[in-house]
Amino acid sequence: MRTAYSVETVRAAERALMARLPEGALMQRAAAGLAAACADLLGRVYGSRVVLLVGSGDNGGDALYAGARLARRGAGVTAVLLAPGRAHASGLDALRRAGGRVTGADDAEGPIARADLVMDGIVGIGGKGGLRPDAERLAGLADRSRAAVVAVDLPSGVEADTGEVRGAAVRADLTVTFGTYKPGLLVDPAREYAGIVRLVDIGLELPGEAELEALQHADVAQLLPSPAAESDKYRRGVVGIAAGSARYPGAAVLAVSGALRGGAGAVRYVGPAGDAVIARFPETLVSDAGPAGAGRVQAWVVGPGAGDDAATVAEVLAADVPVLLDADGLRLAERDAVRGRTAPTLMTPHAGEAAALLGVRREEVEGARLAAARELAAAYRATVLLKGSTTLVADDGGGAVRVNATGTPWLATAGSGDVLSGLAGSLLAAGLAARDAGSAAAHLHGLAGRFAADGAPAGAHDVAALIPEAWRDVYH
Repeated sequence: MRTAYSVETVRAAERALMARLPEGALMQRAAAGLAAACADLLGRVYGSRVVLLVGSGDNGGDALYAGARLARRGAGVTAVLLAPGRAHASGLDALRRAGGRVTGADDAEGPIARADLVMDGIVGIGGKGGLRPDAERLAGLADRSRAAVVAVDLPSGVEADTGEVRGAAVRADLTVTFGTYKPGLLVDPAREYAGIVRLVDIGLELPGEAELEALQHADVAQLLPSPAAESDKYRRGVVGIAAGSARYPGAAVLAVSGALRGGAGAVRYVGPAGDAVIARFPETLVSDAGPAGAGRVQAWVVGPGAGDDAATVAEVLAADVPVLLDADGLRLAERDAVRGRTAPTLMTPHAGEAAALLGVRREEVEGARLAAARELAAAYRATVLLKGSTTLVADDGGGAVRVNATGTPWLATAGSGDVLSGLAGSLLAAGLAARDAGSAAAHLHGLAGRFAADGAPAGAHDVAALIPEAWRDVYH
């Protein structure tokens, strides 16, 4: 599992470690890892041209010490100082002794244009509000150059704790981060600026709960249900799907397709699309008696393609089993009905639906996804799976938010969310907690989308068909 910690926690851990180490030792550890990562990216250090963009803080010191290491290996290193009077003195001295050059921001255009690698040491993890104009100009020069751009700890201009980008920021090809991941490296929109992220262990001891968790294959494999020898279809769990309408029967079919591949032993369907569902998936238990008359279920999925069927949404929310609320169900559900539930609720909005529920503009959700997921979970006393290029799963009780990035932009296709809802609902019925069901479903759904697309367009039905392959993949 990858974990990300807040700036406050990281700084406290750094202070504790520095108190036990000789002065400057921690920065040297970071610089050694940074220089090694740059050397790997360059391939051949001797004769390469490296430009350091150096701010006034420790981030600039890391860059200077790393630049000195590269200079001692034969690289031509030029440090561009944004604040010459406040650059890290010892790091600057080390670079000069190693044969590096120093220049000001006004003379940076030529060195950057000729560089093989540009190292971004402008602003550290405490940076807020985007880059200042002089730094923005240098970042633009680096972006337009042929050089590989390496960010020190995180790209300058992005906000470490939130993943927000409130102005101009460096776009890195590689980010070398120290001690632990920072939330902004795992959450969009900041994640898009980080490129590949490489973690360097500098010996930090990080107490307490992380801000963010990113499950890996092994973590998901431990969550997924597996039938025992004595299992039957009912012991494995039954998921109810209340979805579709005369206008959108396909939503029901797609939700069922995800549910059938999600680990539950049986799928019950209620709604007006029964004929379409049974024609495509004859193993489905179809009922026209409504949720209350469908038979026993261990979880419900309600809302995909439901149109204006508020009565069914309300009936499902009144059930004393876990409920996944999606699509039209999010719009039709009474807030107090969700908040008043004692059984778990998993809400699965995209950014537009989350914005409508929070009463803000979509752009506000997209720009501050982590805050939006947490706020929505608290407001509805539910677990929220906020869909997007990075999917976030937040619990109403706080704690670490789960983040998933296994997907592909090709998943932005009609019906993909219906498949995800059925898959997550099936995992709920199989006994997973709402946070685990949402996290595992997002991971599998993203993998299935990647397998289905393989660099080309894919439909939602293609994604559903490859969920078993994604399931097998997490075990290998």
